[in-house]
Formats: sequence, C-alpha cells, structure tokens
Amino acid sequence: MIWLIGNKGMLGTELSLLFEQSGISFTGTDREVDITNREALLAFTETQQKSIDWIVNCAAYTAVDKAEDDKDNCRLINVEGAENIAFAANKIGAKLIHMSTDYVFNGQSNRPYTEEDITEPIGVYGLTKRSGEIMVLSENTKTYIIRTAWLYGKYGANFVHTMLRLMKEKESVSVVNDQRGSPTWAHDLAQVIITLIHLVDEGRSIHCGVYNFTNEADITWFDFAKEIYTQAKALGVLVKNCEVKPCTSSEFPAKVKRPAYSVLDKTKIKSTLGITIPAWDESLHKFLTEIC
Repeated sequence: MIWLIGNKGMLGTELSLLFEQSGISFTGTDREVDITNREALLAFTETQQKSIDWIVNCAAYTAVDKAEDDKDNCRLINVEGAENIAFAANKIGAKLIHMSTDYVFNGQSNRPYTEEDITEPIGVYGLTKRSGEIMVLSENTKTYIIRTAWLYGKYGANFVHTMLRLMKEKESVSVVNDQRGSPTWAHDLAQVIITLIHLVDEGRSIHCGVYNFTNEADITWFDFAKEIYTQAKALGVLVKNCEVKPCTSSEFPAKVKRPAYSVLDKTKIKSTLGITIPAWDESLHKFLTEIC
C-alpha cells in the first residue's frame, strides 16, 4: 500500500485520482497528520490494516517570498517534516518518494542542471528544500528524490490559472522574459511517479537517489504566457484579445531573486525508467483541453 502525504495539493490530488483510476491501494493524508510531529506519523502507520510499502511526500512549504519572513515555519515543514517522514518510512521499512525543486540551484548555469551538479540555493525556500533532501537521504536509504520546476495543474493556484484569469480581465499582461526553465504538468509528473513505483515493485533494479523531471524543452515565462494565450484562444477558453508583453525581472521586485536559468537535465530519469517525456506545449494543450 502507498501512503500519500499532502494528498490535497496540486500534485497530491493528481496522484490520488491516478491511483484510484489504476486500482492502486493507497491512503491519503494532509494536515490531519502533522508531519512536524514524528510520533503522530508513527501513530498513523500503526492504525493501518495493510502494510505501507511506499510513502510519497507531496507536502511542502512553497510560498517562496513569504518564506523569507517565515523562516521557522518553512524549515519546520521542508526540513524537519521531511526528516520525520523519512524516519517513519525507515521505521516501517517503506520506500520513500520525496518531491524537490530547481530552487536548490543558483540559476547561473549555461546548460541544463544534472542531478550531480553542485547545489547553491539563493533563498530560504531553496535552502530548506536542499536541507530536506539531505535529511531524507540520511534517514532512509530507500529514498527517491524527484526535482521538478514550474509546476502547474488543474487543482490549485499556478501560473497557467493566473495567466488565464488575467487575460480574461485585462487588455494586456507583462511577463518576464529573462528567466528560462521548463514547465511541468502535474499529471505528467504523477504518471512518472506511478511508473517508478510499478517498476520497482516489479523487481527492476532502480537506484535510489535524485532524479530530475519536467516537460521537454526550455522557454521563458514570456514564451509560456504567449503559448497559453495562443492555445487558449484557439480552444475557446479565451474570447477577448489580450496583448502579452515581455518585461524584465527588475520590473517585478520580489524578496527572493528567481533563478535566471533553472532548466533540468532529464537524461537520467528517461534512461532509467525507459520513458519519453512530452514536450511542454503538447502537455499544455492537453491540460487546456481538459479544463475547457
């Protein structure tokens, strides 16, 4: 059985639905089981009639700017909470999948980041996510960490929903054109998680450790917004016209500097799982078709 922690978030909801559709045995929890309380986690495992073979941790503090003024809570969830989950997994002999982020890097690279590249977070959020990675790997050797970026999906606030709302309301929107990365559709990421679980359960020798996953190709946020507009207009999601304008990051001051370059190299996960990753614009089209 799988224990899905953070089952009410964007990725957690996608996973819950796919687990149900696939007939996969799982139990889901959110805030009702406090991940910052090690004893609460262990107590929950004792209430389950079936043994827990996997824990998938989708819980995280993700408010990047807010984290700068809320360091203690951010650390409590992203570091101590993650460590507690890994401890509980180790205690019951479960394998762990833990979600991480491109924010563990400083964004100054000129090529896609591999799993082996040196990490250098530039804000509280990134620092806590990197510390969380270190803690889960030290607490449970049977851990798979998946770093992702620019996540969007049907369930929860994200860039695509925000752009669609603004494009319906305004005559024009300005979007930064000096940050490069790769969007990730939560549905695609959820499918990869299920593939990983299936392959390991079937006896495939898949090494634990860090893996990168996003959709294919790299773009700027401006490119992303333009394509959202073009596809949404074609599908009838948007009716009125809206001009999408490029701008610089300096025009949108923030507490934390966003990575200028956060493209992740997916070679490892593609070769290990034997998967083909959809292009970002193909997945965007499927997503927009779903919400029409």
